[in-house]
Amino acid sequence: MALREAPQPETASTTTSGEARPVESPNDQARRTALKRMKRLAAGLLVVMAVIFTVSFALQERYPWLEYVRAAAEGGMVGAIADWFAVTALFRYPLGLRIPHTNIIANRKDEIGASLGEFVETNFLSEAVIRGKLESMKPARRLGAWLSDDTNAERLTDELAVAGRGLLNLLGDDAIKNLIESVAREHLIKPEWGPSLGRVGQRLVTSGQQHAAVDLLLDRADGWLRDHPEAFGRVVSQRLPTWLPGFVDKLVDDKAYREVLVFVASARQNRQHPVRKALDDYLNEVMHDLQYESAMIDRVENLKAEVLDNAKLREFAGDTWEAIKASLTQALGEPASALRVGIRSTLEDVGNRLTTDTALGSRIDRWLADTASYIVANYRHEIAGVITETVERWPAAETAAKIELQVGRDLQFIRINGTVVGSLAGLAIFTLAHAVAALF
Repeated sequence: MALREAPQPETASTTTSGEARPVESPNDQARRTALKRMKRLAAGLLVVMAVIFTVSFALQERYPWLEYVRAAAEGGMVGAIADWFAVTALFRYPLGLRIPHTNIIANRKDEIGASLGEFVETNFLSEAVIRGKLESMKPARRLGAWLSDDTNAERLTDELAVAGRGLLNLLGDDAIKNLIESVAREHLIKPEWGPSLGRVGQRLVTSGQQHAAVDLLLDRADGWLRDHPEAFGRVVSQRLPTWLPGFVDKLVDDKAYREVLVFVASARQNRQHPVRKALDDYLNEVMHDLQYESAMIDRVENLKAEVLDNAKLREFAGDTWEAIKASLTQALGEPASALRVGIRSTLEDVGNRLTTDTALGSRIDRWLADTASYIVANYRHEIAGVITETVERWPAAETAAKIELQVGRDLQFIRINGTVVGSLAGLAIFTLAHAVAALF
């Protein structure tokens, strides 16, 4: 009575109907071969016992000592058949007969999955176990040592670059443009510009930041006047009456030119020059009006509306995203780009700090332990529930076949041991019975 072969699970993780199913590991084929070999060995021993029993039973009257051989073979067959039934009953119905309390794994698959989930939750997903394991591993130091290796840092940088480019391709352009437009509209267009510009400008004027700009303008004006006296003269001459003689135009041009040079030079050298004070007063007045004068605020808002209408804002959002996406895609695709070099350098720096900074490593280890403990304490039932739910979705027959594939080879030793032990027990019982009968 050889044990019938179990249905072989496919390597796919789902059936054609979408039902989940156990997945074969790379070593399952070797396990299947070993299981078949052990089944043949156990069945072969049963056949050997049957042959020995048949021969010894037929010849025991001629050779009385064969009675002992027959008893041993008979016990071996009984043991082999009993253990075959026990092992088979775990995974299927023996000989296809629906005997009660057989095909146990298939019939109680859901209960087994629930028990397995409960076992994992109780014994593995506990705060003490998780925290103790993380504290003994010192993950921060291990991560630091791994990142400190140039090869590992380069490899992780490559993986991050691939992931980044994939994410950029995955993101919908229209959705990102809409996001940029909505953010710009909410935080850039919707608020009034006047008060904000006035407050910032007031602080700049109060701190004297405009003086550098005034100095720059005066320097440029002085340089331009000295380099282009003729251009300045033409500007002055065009404003004089046409009936004046030419030499008068020349005299006026020279006089005006010299006065302007003196005026600009004085303004450059004198920090208290009236023109500087006038500029400061004007800027203070403008900043005040930007904050508190409704007319000025409305003018700024109207200007903002003209510059950033809906079409221009949409164009701005599109151009911004396209530029960012193109730049990031190009940078992530070039190993020598500044972005990837910066990522790699940052990873190596983090690795070195985690390796050398004991305090930092300890803080990270504590944070990881606290985080893992929190997750386990609050979600361990849901985590363990994945096991229960996964087993529930597996087909019953394939679940039994998968479990048999994992432990069936060892269970076949039960059949072999049953054959041997049954033979010894049969021989012992027969010998003892004869010894007792001889006493009486």
